[in-house]
Amino acid sequence: MAWQVDLTGGYYDAGDNVKFGFPMAFTATLMSWGLIDFGRSFGAHAAEAREAVRWATDYLMKATATPNTVYVQVGDAFRDHSCWERPEDMDTPRTVYKVAPSPPGSAVAAAPAAARAAASNVIRAADPDYSNRLLDRAI
Repeated sequence: MAWQVDLTGGYYDAGDNVKFGFPMAFTATLMSWGLIDFGRSFGAHAAEAREAVRWATDYLMKATATPNTVYVQVGDAFRDHSCWERPEDMDTPRTVYKVAPSPPGSAVAAAPAAARAAASNVIRAADPDYSNRLLDRAI
């Protein structure tokens, strides 16, 4: 029996079917800081923007649920870039890549922590419990 981890959700990268944790975390961090700095400018769309951040952080919470492990990529970029199909029709391998104490990857592990920390500020008023979980996992 193969060991499996739930990495559903999150965002695909660049119009293909690969999930890269590093750019997804960067995007969630940047979206969070945009809401922190310019949240009033979002007006009626602020809630939608928070939901977009939460979609990423929900995934990043799953990607860091295993102690001392960060799942950083889902899908083989080379094979995936050789085909064009809808995610629900994918037949390419969903290879999962991770960093842990061996092999290490401090930058790719720190990016999801930064995303969760920034998002905890954005989500605090709407969902304090989730905000606390984000911050605890970031730490």
